[in-house]
Amino acid sequence: MNALHPSLCACGSGLRALRCCQLEASALGPAAASRHLLPLVDEAIACHAKGAYGEAERLCLEVLELAPGQGGALAVLYQIRKMQGAGAAAEALVRRLVMLDPNNVWATQELALLLFGKGDLAEGEIHARNAVRIAPTDPQSHNLMGMIMTEMNRPQVGEFHYRRALDLLGQRQPILLANLAWNLKNQGKMAESRALYEESFALAPTILQTVLGWARMEETDRNFARADELLDQAQALAPGHPSILLHRAVVRGRTKQYDAALAILDRMAQQNPGGGLGTNDLLEKGRLLDKMGRYDEAFAAFAAGKRLNVEQSGVTYMAEHAANLAARLKAYFTSNRLRIVPRAKPVESGPRPLFILGFPRSGTTMVEQTLSAHPKVSAGDELSFVHDIANLMPRMLNSPLAYPEALADLWMGDQCEGLDNLRDYYLQRVKQLGVMEPGATRFTDKMPLNETHMGLIALMFPDAPLIHVLRHPLDIVLSVYSNHLTHGFYCANALETIAQHYVLVMDLVEHYRREMALKYLAVRYEDIVDDQETHVRRMLAFADLPFDKRCLKFHENKRYARTASYAQVTEKLYDDSRFRYRHYLKHLAPVIPVLEPVIARLGYSIDG
Repeated sequence: MNALHPSLCACGSGLRALRCCQLEASALGPAAASRHLLPLVDEAIACHAKGAYGEAERLCLEVLELAPGQGGALAVLYQIRKMQGAGAAAEALVRRLVMLDPNNVWATQELALLLFGKGDLAEGEIHARNAVRIAPTDPQSHNLMGMIMTEMNRPQVGEFHYRRALDLLGQRQPILLANLAWNLKNQGKMAESRALYEESFALAPTILQTVLGWARMEETDRNFARADELLDQAQALAPGHPSILLHRAVVRGRTKQYDAALAILDRMAQQNPGGGLGTNDLLEKGRLLDKMGRYDEAFAAFAAGKRLNVEQSGVTYMAEHAANLAARLKAYFTSNRLRIVPRAKPVESGPRPLFILGFPRSGTTMVEQTLSAHPKVSAGDELSFVHDIANLMPRMLNSPLAYPEALADLWMGDQCEGLDNLRDYYLQRVKQLGVMEPGATRFTDKMPLNETHMGLIALMFPDAPLIHVLRHPLDIVLSVYSNHLTHGFYCANALETIAQHYVLVMDLVEHYRREMALKYLAVRYEDIVDDQETHVRRMLAFADLPFDKRCLKFHENKRYARTASYAQVTEKLYDDSRFRYRHYLKHLAPVIPVLEPVIARLGYSIDG
């Protein structure tokens, strides 16, 4: 409640709670009942158009007190609250607009954009998809899908929608060109990305985000001098802008000028009117301090970044949901049941998957870069298709049950080949992405936490190699804590929840291995560092591939790894990340009891 006006809604809309977030659907009368208020709505719209925002707000509040479902007043008040930066109020108002009129494309687009801005990509996708359904010829609908799919690590889908938006516009719109350039950068298509940035900049040389995106692309492509030149141009457009400073710090960090990078971040903190750094800035600072050996300060920066992220996003670990899913998977995937569950037929021709499993920050990116350096292996990167199939399964099997229980429908006569259909859906999606390179016979799928669905993978692809990358659990927890990640039901914001989810997933892996026959190989990150060639040969042999010495030089693999490890995997194999936890033992003390059973089971120890 508002402290000064207890009856006002806590969201900040300016309406009474009973006319806002506590509104009962029964209080919404028919549209005809508010016709007498239309002159006030028209006056509010006119006031808003000429910049008389105070009067427009007063009129909207008056109308909505009497008719809380009046769409015109909701739209104007929403725009005012959005302009004021009142995010919670704007969201509440536009949600009501969408609820009242699900076919209102403008409101649907606004809600999708608002959710994208606050980082709620999952719900944002729902509304962006609906915007395309409502208005398939509206460029903005496709632009929103492009933005959200790109940030959800599905850039090929995003590329389709960006190109569709450009076709519908019929002109080379600079912002759309820059958006597509960023998308192509995320696919590792650096030359195409660069050309689009050049075109976008030529059309509109004063758009800061275009120059910053271009600079980030050049930094990603290891053209550090060019990145600096572009940041100089950005500085001329917006002197002292914090995003420019952050990009400078990243470039200095990539070139191992850690003191200079840290000085830039300190300058950012001093320039911030509100004081301090943002979430990503704090995590970057922590990683720099770690490289400088200032471990206590590094951990303090990580902790501050995580606290700020929770305060700003309100997102915390979905513990109940995660535990419920794990329990249901264990209950379904049992040896007794699996003896009579059919398997999909092996893939006889065409590309075949090679699954690289592992918790985020365990070394899966390094392994993918290693294997995809082989001429017979294409990098598929983080493919969402296993998770998509888990969600789509009830519909695809025509089952009234959710996954995994929907697999019971495989015993039906009309679904006995259901797993073949699921397998073919997966392979068709891979084909649509165009990940296969000439001469390759396998592609990698390294979606983080695919091991959660290891049972489903083994049913669809019984002969597919499952390479599970292990790393010291304390190193994993620390590394996840030092990065901004959303995988794993948002477990990454606290040490305790990272450890909790790690244990849950590793227990699930043990369950699958105990109950099923799997083509499974565990490989330890530390062993690869200790004896690279032996373990690279072991992985290639497991995947029925001949040894190729190019796999020992994964750092020369020019593809862009779309993960937080993109910079590390451009360097030669080094051991700085092995047992990094030892510098942080006192900070990790709260999670050691949680992790100790898994640490022992995997053959690790805790050394000071």
